[in-house]
Amino acid sequence: MSKRALVTGVTGQDGAYLSQFLLDKGYEVHGVVRRSSHRGVEDHRLRWLGINGKVHMHDADLADLSSLLRTVQEVAPDEVYNLAAQSYVASSWRQPVLTANVTAVGVTNVLEAIRLAAPAARFYQASSSEMYGLIQEPMQSEKTPFYPRSPYAVAKLYGHWITVNYRESFGLHASSGILFNHESPLRGVEFVTRKVTTGVAAIKLGQAKELRLGNIDAKRDWGHAKDYVRAMWLMLQQEKPDDYVVATGVTTTVREMCHIAFEHAGLDWEKFVVIDPAFYRPAEVDVLLGDSSKARQFLGWKPEIGLREMICEMVDADLERLRREAA
Repeated sequence: MSKRALVTGVTGQDGAYLSQFLLDKGYEVHGVVRRSSHRGVEDHRLRWLGINGKVHMHDADLADLSSLLRTVQEVAPDEVYNLAAQSYVASSWRQPVLTANVTAVGVTNVLEAIRLAAPAARFYQASSSEMYGLIQEPMQSEKTPFYPRSPYAVAKLYGHWITVNYRESFGLHASSGILFNHESPLRGVEFVTRKVTTGVAAIKLGQAKELRLGNIDAKRDWGHAKDYVRAMWLMLQQEKPDDYVVATGVTTTVREMCHIAFEHAGLDWEKFVVIDPAFYRPAEVDVLLGDSSKARQFLGWKPEIGLREMICEMVDADLERLRREAA
């Protein structure tokens, strides 16, 4: 019999790529989807990958334990991947309570549902490099102290530690992946990489004249979401649960990322990028650089898609999308 996986956040970037990955491995994939007035369009990432009819959808919400418990009972999953969150850092200052309820307490609800209804299931929690915030070491590993700098990062830190707590208190096979920034054509347009690649495409097609950004000297460790969902799966195949940093080990500025994206479209980025103080965060995270030695050693994981290849793929996808929308 094929394994059953339950994925929260299934309609997001990571949820879509993970679903595709698991389906390719013969899993029966079930997804948790929050009830929305946008019913019919929220699965656009699954449709983009051509797998929307292959994922079994269940109405549930991370803020509603009863719905999660019912879903876990119905699915009886072998593996549960919690990828759902209010995941946009900028919005977390405007919606701090929502972010806490979903991104923090929501993890407890998922763990409780598993503990009560499927204690043998293996659990993956999507932790975040944003938890490091004001970095305490030049490269961040599993042992680096955390210093969160946004309501989102604080909420993620709660989710991370409650996962450790349930692992140690109840013996659950619960692992956390401390994932550094990972992007793709499926990334939300509110995130800086997609904001840049969409902006490049719009300028190239004559639909825009400028791209307004905030701190372009911020440095991030960017990888491809396809590589990172593979790491999630590898964690749940291990005999013992643990926490792993997933990162490329290379840091790049937003400025350099802009250069790559505009250059791919045959444009000079300096002619189009406008620095707008409105996009600066109340508390900035200047540098993130991950040390994924543990994942490489124990999971046999390494990234396969480079930054330039990823950015060019994203620009091409946004060019195609904008051309199609304008037709």
